Amino acid sequence: MADTTDLPISRFPIPDLTALPDDIRERILAVQAKSGFIPNVFLVLANRPDEFRAFFAYHDALMEKPGNLSKAEREMIVVATSATNHCQYCVVAHGAILRIRAKHPLLADQVSTNHRKADITPRQRAMLDFALKVAAGGDTVEAPDFATLTAHGFTEDDIWDITAIAAFFALSNRMANVTGMRPNAEFYAMGR
Repeated sequence: MADTTDLPISRFPIPDLTALPDDIRERILAVQAKSGFIPNVFLVLANRPDEFRAFFAYHDALMEKPGNLSKAEREMIVVATSATNHCQYCVVAHGAILRIRAKHPLLADQVSTNHRKADITPRQRAMLDFALKVAAGGDTVEAPDFATLTAHGFTEDDIWDITAIAAFFALSNRMANVTGMRPNAEFYAMGR
């Protein structure tokens, strides 16, 4: 296996932590204190402070809110749609988070490869079917798709959340792919 530890984490410059605005530096250091490392997405996006703030504000609004979608289900949406968008960073990073939140060491691999064969409920399968339509562009979403979700107990707010997560991570996937963002090695073993 090739040693990849010396490869850059982005095609774009990574700012020095000491040169960042206080709020961004403090957020990055808090994440490092909690996880033991700095996820590369924080370093890559810190290159543009205003966009960093907007990105993580929307991320947190979608992923940390209470509601009928569990935090694990939110991560399932990220992993499934990121796999469709060929985003290595998001599949690896959010796959680790999914394994931890679902307490299931195989689930992220199953969802990223083929959610229809994953160890998930019919409700979750319907959720991911819909999310993948949104990730593909959303132009094929029709009334029967909403009816299917409603039949599985999803509310209008839940459907909005599924849509917003899939759409937000389409942006994230494209940014990660274009910047050449590399997943941190730490993510691969988390939750296994």
